[in-house]
Amino acid sequence: MTKSGQHISSAAGVSRSSLSDREREILRVVVQSFVQTAGPVGSRYLAKHFPLGLSAASIRNTMSDLEESGYLEHPYTSAGRIPTDLGYRTFVDELMDSKELSSREKRLLREELERIAGDAEHLLVESSRVLGSLSNLLGVVLTPKLSTGVLERIEIVPLSSDRVLFVISVAAGLVRTIVLQSQLTVDRNRLDGIVRLLNERLAGLTMEEIRQTGAERVGDIEDVTGIVQLTLKESGQLFGDASDADRVKVGGTQNIISQPEFSEPDDLRALIELIEDKDSVVSLVEDEDLEELTGVGEASVRIGTEYKAESTALRYSIITARYQLGDNVGTIGVIGPTRMDYGRVVSLVEGMAAILNGRLER
Repeated sequence: MTKSGQHISSAAGVSRSSLSDREREILRVVVQSFVQTAGPVGSRYLAKHFPLGLSAASIRNTMSDLEESGYLEHPYTSAGRIPTDLGYRTFVDELMDSKELSSREKRLLREELERIAGDAEHLLVESSRVLGSLSNLLGVVLTPKLSTGVLERIEIVPLSSDRVLFVISVAAGLVRTIVLQSQLTVDRNRLDGIVRLLNERLAGLTMEEIRQTGAERVGDIEDVTGIVQLTLKESGQLFGDASDADRVKVGGTQNIISQPEFSEPDDLRALIELIEDKDSVVSLVEDEDLEELTGVGEASVRIGTEYKAESTALRYSIITARYQLGDNVGTIGVIGPTRMDYGRVVSLVEGMAAILNGRLER
């Protein structure tokens, strides 16, 4: 499990002042309190609910210093304070306790997913739903890009005189189904023979190898059905990566809209627009710079202004980890408001990635 201080930010050059032990402790309990209550945190509340050994006046002075340094801010005219992005970042990197999933939570995660483990596509859809449900936020899964996937088998099924179904099975249980429009001369026996030859020559190659060298490998097959030429003509679609929108699986919409950050109509509308814009979801979740810094299964945390979003009315935090199915790598994660239980969400994301990687300890 990722420990405090190891989470990677996409922000560069974040400036922090050195905090005293008292400031660190006050910042820690302010973040914890705000996550729990969703309301500005005052010094009297902290003095009453935490064994800090400080008077309300001393706590108030320390909170004022933290505000001056950029870790806390005043919302509107409230007497209480809330964390800034810098405050959250410092909490995640330096003050947050790592939260291990309980044996019960691990068992529930495993039981939810093992019953459909043979169906990779359904597994990934269910993963986003379970992650959204357990976090009460938006669970997101990006299916792997298939350019490095290894072809296991092609199946071709005529649907009508001008429509043909291709079923592309990739190692680790991933399946792509594509219907192509084409006028073909289809004889079932001849078609089966052609498909058998295609599998003999292409199975075991990566999808990229098939796109690059497919014509050399199958171009000499005698084919009166037109299937070989159709396969070569549409190789980019058949053996290329799916569009970003097709790779996104989202679960937990009903959970995240219940968060108080989305109680105002404009804020809720902005959230719904984000969820419906699958390309924007991919751009938020998939970060190539972070992929170079984190291993498979390690969580990365981006907070508010640390990522670039062209059209979001609210600031979000995004916690992601990569998972691996065979040779194929995808991304799993959670999107939510900056006010979230970072320790628990990190554990959930890493736990789900471990299940998909087949490495979650019993």
